[in-house]
Amino acid sequence: MSKVSAKRQITLPVDQCQALGIRPGDEVEIFIYEGHLTLVKKMPGSAYGLLRSVKPKSDISDEESRQSAIV
Repeated sequence: MSKVSAKRQITLPVDQCQALGIRPGDEVEIFIYEGHLTLVKKMPGSAYGLLRSVKPKSDISDEESRQSAIV
């Protein structure tokens, strides 16, 4: 079982790191959802092409776009 240090650091168990391919120096993202932490290894290029099917609206101004993102 991992413990949180005084600096709020956590040591990941070796077997879990090996199972997920996490190595020293790798970057990870940590998310909080419904009171649980989820750790995800960042993978270069994992989002490549994700927005390929999204078509920009040509009739919307930059300001309208910003405002719609805030709401």
